[in-house]
Amino acid sequence: MNRIHKLALTISLLLGATALASAANLTVTVKDVRNANGSVLIAVYDLSGFGKPELAKAKQKAGANAGEVKFVFQGLPAGKYAVAAFHDENGNGKLDRNSLGVPTEGYGFSNDAQGTTGPPNFNQAAFDFDGKTDKAISFSLNY
Repeated sequence: MNRIHKLALTISLLLGATALASAANLTVTVKDVRNANGSVLIAVYDLSGFGKPELAKAKQKAGANAGEVKFVFQGLPAGKYAVAAFHDENGNGKLDRNSLGVPTEGYGFSNDAQGTTGPPNFNQAAFDFDGKTDKAISFSLNY
């Protein structure tokens, strides 16, 4: 590799590192967590993956705190997203439901969106993220 190629590669790497360092954060505050049992799990979705945990664009898990739990997502590209979270009080990694299918642990969606006979649709929970400016959203859990 000659010196010009090495210089170009070095400049490209530095510019890429600068772009990553200046990427915006998405901060999500999950409110109304009823106790400190277990964890709060959260996922960020785009339209194509909404409601399918395996297709989430980003996921995090944090110990529960009575009141609220904050999450910071870094490196998300610009786009339209929706966020879903639940309070896994018993630590089994899933949203527990009763025999009728009604959740028995807290759950919530961005925009405090709620569906009528199930989860909200993507557009009810969706928000724009430009990827350049830090954005903070919050929503409450429903028990």
